[in-house]
Amino acid sequence: MARRRQIYEGKAKILYEGPEPGTLIQYFKDDATAFNAQKKGTINGKGVLNNRISEHVFTMLGNIGVPTHFIRRLNMREQLIRQVEIVPIEVVVRNVVAGSLAKRLGIEEGTQLPRTIIEYYYKDDALGDPMVTDEHIACFGWASQDEMHDISDMAIRVNDFLTGLFAGINIRLVDFKLEFGRIWENDFSRVILADEISPDGCRLWDMTTNEKLDKDRFRRDLGGEVEAYQEVARRLGLLPEGPENAVLDMESHRKKRGQ
Repeated sequence: MARRRQIYEGKAKILYEGPEPGTLIQYFKDDATAFNAQKKGTINGKGVLNNRISEHVFTMLGNIGVPTHFIRRLNMREQLIRQVEIVPIEVVVRNVVAGSLAKRLGIEEGTQLPRTIIEYYYKDDALGDPMVTDEHIACFGWASQDEMHDISDMAIRVNDFLTGLFAGINIRLVDFKLEFGRIWENDFSRVILADEISPDGCRLWDMTTNEKLDKDRFRRDLGGEVEAYQEVARRLGLLPEGPENAVLDMESHRKKRGQ
């Protein structure tokens, strides 16, 4: 079988040409990066877990009417997606103060926000993905006003759904990143949800212990990255249940394994 042509390689995924026009194959890597790729490493099995978690979340979002690029999962590390023209804006939805927001404003991490905040960042690694406003986006033509209305509406809808989904499994959705893309139908385009939704792009805290179940474990050298990702998948019903699979406290879990 001939190897498919690579279209693009990012920090966490590789895109290959799909079997049909207008499709791509999205491959999830184990590579981990942080601080605009200044810190690099590997989380064994991360790609497999992110593929399953993102498939699960995108499928559920599709079921409530959120348009996405996801078509189906192909195997442990790959999924078939629609080819889109990526809008060069990262959308960050914040429910709780954490990360760069805590540093910028000097507010204690973990503070509940009185209302959800949506922030926009221009996708450019060389510039460090700078934060931008609606005015910048309109001025430089990165997205139209109608597209930004659709994007913000979808971001709020996704947040409402995911907040409830994760609360139901005792996880606090602190913040998360979304990306959107255009699909064209004749001369008209519309924006749909793209990329992935996984612990790579979400801050997920255990609601009882505040244990971090996301990539902050890699960013902050906390260890237990694999266990954290597995725990999210387990609670979502994507890994077998059972005490041997339960990871409620990373420190005690590592001690139990003699790490």
